[in-house]
Amino acid sequence: MANATIPEAPAAEERFDRVAATTCGYCGVGCRLETRAIDGRIVSIGPLDGPANHGHTCLKGRFAHGFSRSPDRLRTPLIREDGELRPASWEEALGRIVAELERVKAAHGPDAIAGLASSRATNEDCYAMQRLIRAAVGTNNIDNCSRVCHSPTSFALRRSFGLSGATGSFDDIDHAEVGVLMGVNPTQGHPVVGARIKQAALRGCKLITIDPRRIELADYGEIHLAPRPGTNAAVALGLCHVVRREGLVDEAFVAERTEGYEAVEELLEGYDPAAVEEIAGIPAADLEAAARLYGEAASGSLLWGLGVTEHMYGSEVVQLLCNLAMMTGKVGKPGSALLPLRGQNNVQGSSDMGALPDTYTAYRSVEDEEVAATFEAAWGAPLSRRKGKTIPQMFDAAVAGDLKAMYIFGEDVAQTDPDTAHVIAAMESLEFLVCQEIFLNETTKYADVVLPASAFLEKEGTFINAERRFQAVEPAIDPPGEARTDFEIIGEVSRRLGHETGWETPWDALDEIARLTPHYAGVSRERLGSQGLQWPVRPDGTDSPTLYDTTFDRPGGRGHFAPLPYKAPGDAPDDEFPLVLVTGRILQHYNAGTMTRRTANAELVDRDVLEVHPVDAARLWIGDGDRVSVRSRVGRIEVEAKVTDRIEPGHVFTTFHFPETRTNLLVGQSADVNTSCPEYKVIAVDVRPISEQPSFVPVLADGD
Repeated sequence: MANATIPEAPAAEERFDRVAATTCGYCGVGCRLETRAIDGRIVSIGPLDGPANHGHTCLKGRFAHGFSRSPDRLRTPLIREDGELRPASWEEALGRIVAELERVKAAHGPDAIAGLASSRATNEDCYAMQRLIRAAVGTNNIDNCSRVCHSPTSFALRRSFGLSGATGSFDDIDHAEVGVLMGVNPTQGHPVVGARIKQAALRGCKLITIDPRRIELADYGEIHLAPRPGTNAAVALGLCHVVRREGLVDEAFVAERTEGYEAVEELLEGYDPAAVEEIAGIPAADLEAAARLYGEAASGSLLWGLGVTEHMYGSEVVQLLCNLAMMTGKVGKPGSALLPLRGQNNVQGSSDMGALPDTYTAYRSVEDEEVAATFEAAWGAPLSRRKGKTIPQMFDAAVAGDLKAMYIFGEDVAQTDPDTAHVIAAMESLEFLVCQEIFLNETTKYADVVLPASAFLEKEGTFINAERRFQAVEPAIDPPGEARTDFEIIGEVSRRLGHETGWETPWDALDEIARLTPHYAGVSRERLGSQGLQWPVRPDGTDSPTLYDTTFDRPGGRGHFAPLPYKAPGDAPDDEFPLVLVTGRILQHYNAGTMTRRTANAELVDRDVLEVHPVDAARLWIGDGDRVSVRSRVGRIEVEAKVTDRIEPGHVFTTFHFPETRTNLLVGQSADVNTSCPEYKVIAVDVRPISEQPSFVPVLADGD
């Protein structure tokens, strides 16, 4: 053995059939990945040195790829017959879709049809879907899942600053003296950014965390504020009050770059720390300390998530955060970014591409004659100038009998949308439902035709991450069986409905997007490279890592201050429903769990649990691991309890990753006043142990 030699490792191309550089299809961070496949199956994924991840990835991006060849992947079209789905040929399935859509359109008009695009799909897929609905069907009834997550962010950023996207980049986290995190839990929902924030904190960035739960990053921070759910507006107004009171306003920035500040000054008088403590339950001294920390810093970034947006007044709270940034001059400067952490890989892009009922690409109104005429000429089809229906309006119209058919692409609305009973009633009321999916799910139970589509690992095109960054997506493997790419399916349906796109590949669609959208004019496959491009992108390919360094993108170039008072949330605890349920995510799973539950991640976490504070657990005779009933004003579920002090007394928390839990049965129809985003984060509930005999007897203190 002394003379034995170790053979050289074979080159990558010899070990693997296919190696591809792509962008992760889980959260909105946009990690660059290298995939390696053998015999049509992915065997490993590793991180690349992309601009968002710098050589890192999370356990989902790196290991949760087994779903792509799960035995229950859809591999052939399905048609419902005698109440059951049966295999069908593509010709039969496509023929049925076209015949039914044409029948509904002839009998009831194009507005009796609606489509949903997918925030898990590429920009080109979503663009193709909105073109199909607008040009081939003839209606603006197109929407996507940003309606139920970050539509308040889009509305507010456009209202305050002009553009619907983060003002900077994740790189700003590395240069921020202070980071304010409101209603977001990055180490669970956006792990690579969460790790980056940890590193920044260890280097000296001072963190302020604002959340009803004590998130992990609170352990790395200076101040943690735990407001009552639904009181974010009061907290933001209180921070602004202290900044003004203590002379921390950037007077020059406000005077030269903004409008409307005087009305906000008057409003802030009523939100001193004592008043905010009464509303939100956070100590006045902590609020003051947080305001000083942010106001005195030379640079500070604001990050938020669904804990801000998924409220009745979520869009107003985002505007108040914009107020705070403008008051202190922390916009358009290195280290001072406003960063909404997007939940899905392409929830930014699906809206950017015009998969919305009221806008074309780059948020240009369907009612704008010049814009509509531009697309009309390019597509060679008459286009409606009337706004379409949002997702909640679609469901209401279906129940009312006005909406007859839907084409749902990559969205399990019966699992993820609020008021599940109402959504199911809408699905059952439709005359015809098409689902384009990679697995059967809760929504396909109501479908007349199911089309087998492609996962992110099986397609090409682009995603746009939470930094506004276009990045390339390349296929690691081919779709299984007879499944086809989403782009191919949508294009074929459009053609059979009489509308030819003229595209051969997604890159042809990207070229059209750039040609018709000034903000994306310089985007091309060749220019994306490994670093991507942050829109706006000028015709020469110059992109925009930082927005608003000299002017805002509004008429007159000034940022807009919004004088918005605190308003009570749409639900509140009472004697019958004494606790407040907050929902969210965990590290191991993603959204409805469609992909991650079909990987080894399910061995790490195999069910949803309800977090209950020890004080509430003792009062309710609930032990760790007990099965409990959770009842709201609209529904009831059963789930396992987890006793923890991460949650504040009076609150409970659960996730929505497992369909059997049916968490959204508890969510009513309360929604954001401007965007119809559901109020997932404030749900009054009653929690009780299911077993007649409690698992323990609480020890009561003297006097209890």
